[in-house]
Amino acid sequence: MPHIYQGDLTGGQGRFAIVVSRFNPSITSRLLDGAVETLTARGVADEQIDVAWTPGAFEIPTVAERMAASGRYAAVICLGAVIRGETPHDQYINLAVSTSLAQIGVRHGLPVIFGVLTCNTLEQAVARSGGQSGRKGKDLEESGVSNKGVEAAEAALEMVSLLARLPLDPA
Repeated sequence: MPHIYQGDLTGGQGRFAIVVSRFNPSITSRLLDGAVETLTARGVADEQIDVAWTPGAFEIPTVAERMAASGRYAAVICLGAVIRGETPHDQYINLAVSTSLAQIGVRHGLPVIFGVLTCNTLEQAVARSGGQSGRKGKDLEESGVSNKGVEAAEAALEMVSLLARLPLDPA
């Protein structure tokens, strides 16, 4: 029988950092609210949560790196909203941010959660931040679109729990 490792959503295991972009604040503030409410509902005290605001999504990795390198946090949750515009600018930001956050997590051996919305329209971003659902595809109300800040906090809790259960020496 194989060994199976799995995390759960229990909280209270260490401090949590949340890095959130101020750009698109009507969206990102709802993502932040969802993440904080989820952490506290799972037993993480307010005093165990630190929030850092960045000007935009592109700056999130710089702050996430600093927080991860500090050794103070069990996880770093990164929240933002990049919405497609008239130029491919959004694609460059999304690629840079997602790649950087993945590298930070691996480098520091802790969960760095990608909770940055990468949407084609403002309507999609609203639907994914706990607002009113859109009108088509994954945005339909019955599709279960919810607050991605909640999902990012749940992923952080589960990953912290999973990493605590994994052996340090793979041999």
